[in-house]
Amino acid sequence: MTRSEFEHIAMPLRQRVLKVGLDFFDNREDAEDAAQDAMALLWRYLEHIDAGRNVEALAVRMAKNCCINIYRRQQRKAEIIDINQHALRHQSDSASPQEQLEADDTRRMLTASLDLLNPRERQLFEMRRVEGLSTEDIARQTGIPKPSVTAMVSAARKKVLTELKRRMKQ
Repeated sequence: MTRSEFEHIAMPLRQRVLKVGLDFFDNREDAEDAAQDAMALLWRYLEHIDAGRNVEALAVRMAKNCCINIYRRQQRKAEIIDINQHALRHQSDSASPQEQLEADDTRRMLTASLDLLNPRERQLFEMRRVEGLSTEDIARQTGIPKPSVTAMVSAARKKVLTELKRRMKQ
């Protein structure tokens, strides 16, 4: 498909993928994000799209996948917030001084371990472990080949684990 062909059908397609997002989410903001992500993916891969293919069906499938990815990221962030709130509650007056010290030590060790990663490793590690993105999504967003993403995330995880083990022995 050529760019001019895509530009000709882009507005109706955007309305269609926006409707998919609105059906999936309760708010327009998330639906707009999903529609934007889907249209960007279509634009990125338009040279690989056969002109005879049902582009609307492809756009709808991409929009659904984008909705699922956004939902997963939101769930992961909610889990992290819950974990942080749980940790804060345990640091309150009801937590013993020993528990507070252990929680502080653990947090410091983890931060120090993450600081050993180079910026790219840390970015990929956080995209995978914190945001919960799939290797394929990370590869798509960063432009790094999928096997390289897998190797870099694995290496980062190994560095963090090795450093945590070393620090726990001290």
